[in-house]
Amino acid sequence: MRYAAFASAQTTRPVRSLLREGARLPPVVFDALLAVVIFFLGVGLNGAVYQGPPGPLILHTALAVPLAWRRRAPLTVFCAVAAAAFAQWLADIQLLTDVALLVALYTVAAHSTWRRTLAAAAVVETGILLAAARWAAPQGGFLTSVVFLTAVAAAVAVTGVNTRIRRAYLASLEDRAVRLERERDQRTRLAVAEERARIAREVHDIVTHNLSVMVALADGAVFAQHSSPDRASAAMRQISGTGRQALTDMRRSLGVLRADEPDALRHPMPGIAQLESLAGRMRAAGLATRLGLEGDPAPVPAAAQLTVYRLVQEALTNTLKHAPPGTRAEVRVRCAPGAVTVEVTDEVTDDGRTARAAGPPPGRGVSGTRERVPGHGLSGLRDQTSGRGVSGTGERVPGHGIAGMRERAAAYGGTLEAGPLPGGGWRVSATLGLGSVADGAA
Repeated sequence: MRYAAFASAQTTRPVRSLLREGARLPPVVFDALLAVVIFFLGVGLNGAVYQGPPGPLILHTALAVPLAWRRRAPLTVFCAVAAAAFAQWLADIQLLTDVALLVALYTVAAHSTWRRTLAAAAVVETGILLAAARWAAPQGGFLTSVVFLTAVAAAVAVTGVNTRIRRAYLASLEDRAVRLERERDQRTRLAVAEERARIAREVHDIVTHNLSVMVALADGAVFAQHSSPDRASAAMRQISGTGRQALTDMRRSLGVLRADEPDALRHPMPGIAQLESLAGRMRAAGLATRLGLEGDPAPVPAAAQLTVYRLVQEALTNTLKHAPPGTRAEVRVRCAPGAVTVEVTDEVTDDGRTARAAGPPPGRGVSGTRERVPGHGLSGLRDQTSGRGVSGTGERVPGHGIAGMRERAAAYGGTLEAGPLPGGGWRVSATLGLGSVADGAA
């Protein structure tokens, strides 16, 4: 019994394979083969039909041959087959090739509209009534023939409609898959563009800030190398420290991009706590900087703290590059529930005297930092060089840095304002809404 089952399975496999191969035939070839099969089904293989008059052979041909074009012109083929069937009824000839009318009905139902399907079904039902009245009524089988043939025709029509609906459903799924793929590609392109912009902002902030500080220190060291070697040596040491800090920041940024590396977790990106060291580096570069911090920064997310740090860094770097000698910068950071406010202002002094008061006196700010007065320590080196700051101009020109600052603030649903003050100087103010944090905002 096991051998018989095995032999049966081996026998059915080639049959299934042939059926699968047949299903892959081109539609034109399949329809032509179907027309040939129906023709020989009606004619018979023994050739007896050819011994009579040519009328039945012509009807066989008229019923079967149009099926070869059934998919290209469903309604036309149906009309041709129906006309041949009506001629058959008029000639009072019964043929097995009448099954071609059911195939034509199926094709109309599968490839045409509901209205055409109903019209074709009505034509078939009329033919059923005529055929039953002529060939089944004399034997008393009119009702039985009508019910049976109507059921067969209805099943064929329903199958065709189901095929059409399924084909439309599959087409909609394919179209949806194409749209989803396009949307996915679009989202990928947008994500790549956003990531590139984020990386560009990070690199701009890190490189621009540290290079500006290093250039300011180098200019001062060149000026003081003969008159004050100690101060020049201190400036060179500060340049070395700033360069190492830049390398560290770059490694941290790359570590965040490669999140699978544990180094990204051991060395987090800078935040509000590192603003004091940032202010110290700016003082060493010659920009008198005062830092004020209000509120508790602990509840502020790390990404938002990085944004605050980068905003302050960019604003101070712009002041260092573009502000005239004797400029003093003041940084205020307020951490409130649901929002963080950042304000960076610089005020111009004349010969070391403050032209306008802005905030608490030196050394009494919230941060408790000391103010480095121009002319003392390394800060005096900046005043004695070109007299124009790092950029070589006294003008403040908004560039890519301010645009990047606006993008950072907008990522948190906030705003940023940057512009000159009426009494002289520059002001940058930003508000970050912590309740609308965007992924990867920093």
